[in-house]
Amino acid sequence: MTGTTHGTGPYRSYVYAYPHKTAYRPLDGHPGGRPPLRELWAAERKDALSLYLHIPFCEVRCGFCNLFTRIGAPEELTTRYLDALDRQATAVRDALGDEEPVRFAAAAFGGGTPTFLTAGELERLCDITEKRMGADLRAVPLSVETSPSTATADRLAVLADRGATRMSIGVQSFVDAEARAAVRPQHRSEVEAALGRIRDARIPVLNIDLIYGIDGQTEASWRTSLDAALAWRPEELYLYPLYVRPLTGLGRLADGAEPPRGPDSAWDEQRLALYRAGRDHLLAQGYEQVSMRMFRRADAPQAGPEDYACQTDGMIGLGCGARSYTSSLHYSFDYAVETREVRGIIDGFTTTEDFSRAEVGRYVDEDEARRRHLLQSLLQAEGMRPAGYRERFGTDPYEDFPAELDLFSARGWLDGAVGPSLLRLSPEGLAHSDALGPELFSPAVRAAMAAYEAK
Repeated sequence: MTGTTHGTGPYRSYVYAYPHKTAYRPLDGHPGGRPPLRELWAAERKDALSLYLHIPFCEVRCGFCNLFTRIGAPEELTTRYLDALDRQATAVRDALGDEEPVRFAAAAFGGGTPTFLTAGELERLCDITEKRMGADLRAVPLSVETSPSTATADRLAVLADRGATRMSIGVQSFVDAEARAAVRPQHRSEVEAALGRIRDARIPVLNIDLIYGIDGQTEASWRTSLDAALAWRPEELYLYPLYVRPLTGLGRLADGAEPPRGPDSAWDEQRLALYRAGRDHLLAQGYEQVSMRMFRRADAPQAGPEDYACQTDGMIGLGCGARSYTSSLHYSFDYAVETREVRGIIDGFTTTEDFSRAEVGRYVDEDEARRRHLLQSLLQAEGMRPAGYRERFGTDPYEDFPAELDLFSARGWLDGAVGPSLLRLSPEGLAHSDALGPELFSPAVRAAMAAYEAK
């Protein structure tokens, strides 16, 4: 979900993966057809892989959402999808080979909403993960996304029993009027009941997602949501700025109207003010800032890698919305937001028999790898040590990216209080992460994203 806007405002693009899927293209240039997975993974390290399984179904589609998902799953579609996921897992594990040990260090179920699946289907999802891929879910961190209406006791019991260590629930707002404004039909009572069930399941880490910048939201109502979330003492909280993206519910509502919100607008100022209020409140309540979005309770256990670790090399994605990462290629399936297009891609996935080749993706050369490493590291509150960058790439970040780092410094986004041994964002730099990240995109990736036709 790029959420890209034009101009120089603080909310240009939420950079959660680089290069973004809109820069991917069909991988038709390989001799003999699209590249075989066995060839792609032959020279890769496989001793600490991350595993991600994508479930592209939701009970409703929120107005701000441009994730790859569809509403509902008629005519046993979930069964067909799990059948295809089973076939894909078998093919991928075969491609990884047995020449060297294959070990998974972390796993996650995302979507969509994985808990859209029934308890029995979640059992099967875990079986695919363990029996087909060989991941020991009770021995590695397992993060699962859920929603208030699908966080039922029977589903949570399955996940807790199978080793879930982190449950992330999208609440967005505890204020019913704000939830409606975000085209998210829910009531606070339902949210509170779901949070109670998650705590009853004794899954070690609870994460609550909240959104700021919703129509009608004030600092007082934002504080209401923050305090409602804090009452549950969640180990983690994510604070997301609202984006209005093409082909989403909110985007369609805005079509044809004079854009009331643009970069450097009053909406930007509202979001910045709410971000700062939320950040300061969480810091005062004993939370540590991990990134612009992520806050962790200081005494909380860490249930897995940091929130950017799944973007590192050695990522296996299963499902038609999942990405996989080798050191030289990022690949997935086709990407869409519009309902008809999404349904077509899911239907195509469920009828696929041969999952032995990469379909859509983008090759990552040395320059892109440097950009990606700097971007991922710099957007974390702890920053990046140039010595580690030099050890990995044999070059200096200040020499590789002089214009970008000079720009960040001139805007006050770099922490001048630390010495040359650390490259770290200032508090204002963290606040402008969504403007800083796109500055590190390569010209080639920018061009590919600009040429992408939304569908």
